[in-house]
Amino acid sequence: MIHIAKADPLSADSHTLIEKLSAALAGITGSSGKNSFNIDDVQTDRALWVLAHDEQGVAVGCGAIRPLSAETAELKRMFALHAGKGIGSSLLRYLEQAAREFGYREMKLETRRVNHPAVAFYQKQGYVQTENYGVYVGRPEAVCFVKVL
Repeated sequence: MIHIAKADPLSADSHTLIEKLSAALAGITGSSGKNSFNIDDVQTDRALWVLAHDEQGVAVGCGAIRPLSAETAELKRMFALHAGKGIGSSLLRYLEQAAREFGYREMKLETRRVNHPAVAFYQKQGYVQTENYGVYVGRPEAVCFVKVL
């Protein structure tokens, strides 16, 4: 059983998971993704940072949403320590529900084209490819997705 709740993005568990995500991304894409994430962005109105914990209370996943516009949330720093155990889909469902409660109508995200597991995961969760937005415009290594909430 996974327990997901709002958390402090500056906590030790959050820091550990962010660093593990950064290392995993660097191994897959050659970039840690740290330049596209500002921790202050998930501590504003209509933003949220969450951690997933297993039955033993160990932090096994993280994720965040932040506002892109009044109607669009952006998914940031999604990470599951163990693939294939439902952590990622549980985190995503939690964050999508939170986005709905905040009044967002859609969720966008970016990942790298070479991150095939992430691309497949988001497509399986109902996300469809969209034009690159924001800082990702003109970056062929980036692929962006959107889902109507």
